[in-house]
Amino acid sequence: MTEVSAAEVSQSRPDGPERVPAEVPAELEPRRPGRLAAVRPWLPLLALAAFAILPYSTVDLPGVFDGPINAPGSLQLLAICLVFGGLAAGYDLLYGRTGLLSFGHALYFAAGVYGTDILVTRAGLPLWQAALFAVVGGTVLAALLGAVALRTVGIAFAMVTLAFAQVGAILVARDFGGLTGGEEGLPLSVSGLPGVLVGVANTANLYWLALAYLVLVVFVVHRVSGSPTGRVLAGLRDDERRVAVLGLDPYRFKLLAFTLAGALATAGGVVYCLLVGGASPHVTSSELTLSLLVMVVLGGPGTRWGPVLGGMLYMYLDYRLTALGRSSSVASLPGVLRGPLSQPLFILGTLFILAVYFFPGGLAALSRRLAPLRRTLPPRLPPRG
Repeated sequence: MTEVSAAEVSQSRPDGPERVPAEVPAELEPRRPGRLAAVRPWLPLLALAAFAILPYSTVDLPGVFDGPINAPGSLQLLAICLVFGGLAAGYDLLYGRTGLLSFGHALYFAAGVYGTDILVTRAGLPLWQAALFAVVGGTVLAALLGAVALRTVGIAFAMVTLAFAQVGAILVARDFGGLTGGEEGLPLSVSGLPGVLVGVANTANLYWLALAYLVLVVFVVHRVSGSPTGRVLAGLRDDERRVAVLGLDPYRFKLLAFTLAGALATAGGVVYCLLVGGASPHVTSSELTLSLLVMVVLGGPGTRWGPVLGGMLYMYLDYRLTALGRSSSVASLPGVLRGPLSQPLFILGTLFILAVYFFPGGLAALSRRLAPLRRTLPPRLPPRG
């Protein structure tokens, strides 16, 4: 057999000589998944461990907290942020994952707050019994009211839920049966509470209780969302008629989501009552439900961690901006600046508008929207030597 030269081979090819690909510089090669990709599945557990050990931290962050992280005031603020992070995640089960816009979700949160306080303070029950009865009662209330409200759709559904919430707010404000304390609220009696939850020295225990509530809500919401029921709920959000054509009853699935979200909100009310030491009428206001809607939209509706981050960030800014508005530095400003800066809702509203305008997907979509910007940065050079 005769040998064929490389030139003859290249001339025999219809598309010309074979091209040898040029070598790509090492610094321009696509980056392989690094350590971050391997650690990412463990990030929730790492974050949980970090939050769990915060009561042992003595780090002082000036401007972020008024004292060390393990100070009672700092831990209480963090605990309230955790509770509202869980509350926002539970509300996202309705709004972000099922497509139900409810304006009365604060009613079930208030049922947990006032139910626990009344059963402990007025009825003299121990905490575990009062908490159990409050959660069961809030769940039954959500099922009954949801069975009525879900007969309507769209704006009518939102208005019906708002009407139910307003009835609850009126009953609380009028001190129905002499149980709620009216506009002054109802302080929580410590006689029925375990000693580990009483006093400033046990603020860390309340913090861990709030963290446990957040973990419970996230676990329940994620389990439901990943189940066949969760896929039906997502189908209801996208196209309810298609779900009905498949032979499924949209009403039953929506009632399940409504009841479950109400139960989670009631459990959050129990924890919140212990944190603040009582009940006050502001937990029944429609403003609280609107705040939940802002939290979910700010974090990213229908996402895994967006509502949790949105709820925690919103409550932190609410508390810190209130303290800022009352500070002497703001009081010394001219009236044109002092007026807006002394109103935390004005600042929060401005931040919310900017966030929605520049980041429509919320905090959860922030990394995806910044990806094009990261690709325009110069590539990393390999280490020398």
